[in-house]
Amino acid sequence: MLIDITHLKPGEEGVIKEITGGTGLISRMQNMGIRTGETVKKISSHFWCGPQTVEVGRCKVAVGHGVAKKIIIEVER
Repeated sequence: MLIDITHLKPGEEGVIKEITGGTGLISRMQNMGIRTGETVKKISSHFWCGPQTVEVGRCKVAVGHGVAKKIIIEVER
């Protein structure tokens, strides 16, 4: 099932399939370790439209809600 990071529950993980955005956004995400094919685990999210904290590899990264909606991942549910 393909979803964006905002729909993950804390502790749930999946594989990044696509980053929908321009070259600037994709480059910024790659610099933070968020790349297609990487496994990402959701650590936490803030109420409503706050930042989403995810773990990629051994790094924890916080991304804004709008950016998180552009990171499409595959999960097994």
